[in-house]
Amino acid sequence: MAKKGLNIYRRKDGRFEGRYSVIDEITGEKKYQSVYDETYQKTRTKLIAAISANLKPPQKSNMTVKEISTEWLNAIKPKIKPSTYANYLNKLEKHIFPILGNIRYDKLTTVQLNDFINNKLNNGRLKDNSGLSNGYVRDIAVILKSIGKFAAKTYKLQNPCAEMSMPKVSRKAFILFNKGEEASLVKFLTDNLTLSTLGILIAMCTGIRLGELCALKWADIDFSKRTIRINKTVQRVREIGNNFKKTKLIIMPPKSETSIRDIPITDFLFEVLRKFRVDGDVYVINGKGNIPDPRTVQYQFKRILQNAKLPSVKFHSLRHVFATKCVQTVGFDIKTLSEILGHTRVETTLRMYVHSSEERKRECMNLLN
Repeated sequence: MAKKGLNIYRRKDGRFEGRYSVIDEITGEKKYQSVYDETYQKTRTKLIAAISANLKPPQKSNMTVKEISTEWLNAIKPKIKPSTYANYLNKLEKHIFPILGNIRYDKLTTVQLNDFINNKLNNGRLKDNSGLSNGYVRDIAVILKSIGKFAAKTYKLQNPCAEMSMPKVSRKAFILFNKGEEASLVKFLTDNLTLSTLGILIAMCTGIRLGELCALKWADIDFSKRTIRINKTVQRVREIGNNFKKTKLIIMPPKSETSIRDIPITDFLFEVLRKFRVDGDVYVINGKGNIPDPRTVQYQFKRILQNAKLPSVKFHSLRHVFATKCVQTVGFDIKTLSEILGHTRVETTLRMYVHSSEERKRECMNLLN
């Protein structure tokens, strides 16, 4: 049993273990180390010596949170996508700098950071002072933690962000079609074939992301090999300056290296694509040379669901529908499905995109009969 003041325990092997915390000089985060000996007194002596050896006076710096954060952002700029850079800068200028920016970084405390996080959760929305979502505030906290690691590694400053509270984020369940609704949608799309409905059919038959669909050109479809090449995506990003009020569409590499992939085309989709096939450097879902807007595709999808008298779901639900159908109905192995979806890890496929419907649960339970 540990005695008050020092973290010393008797182990099952009879030895005593003394644990103490140290600050990682690279990450600035707290880590634990241990000393061991046969008696409590010898362990205590070793533990006190280890703690004393690791006591270092905190480094000083006149730099403010804004100055440290700006250095961090400039340092990572060459390594991140333009959309990520704009996202980080937006959160820094709108949320972090107005409250924490002028504080000297070496005076910043974990208590201040936790108060900042709580304030954003309760009153963080700039328009009406209502609370920001847990997910959005967590993204802000992740930025602060990255800045803390940068300051610890670059200037050997203590990292108050290491022990900062992180908002919990619960993953929202996607609303999915049942088998009848999915069949109704496919029938409506095939009965009303346009470039808009073609895009939805492509998403249903391949599971590609909305940005990947918008970036798809006819040159990316190999009709001889019957494959679709995914090597780019469309994103709408906020323009830097003018308080981030304007946005623009950009073409960029897909989410990860594994997102660059070739997807085999089913016979059904192949025949549909043949009807619309055109030559020239144009996008598949609008037949033009200008970039399709993902927001426009989402609006069109919403109208199509209304016209087909189907429940309103997000466009991204089509990716979930595809993945779940591949596993439950067709029997795909998870590794193959993961590569088709462009995931880096198989675990991501299982955790995020394979859902058991009420019908499937009932079928499985009936097997017990």
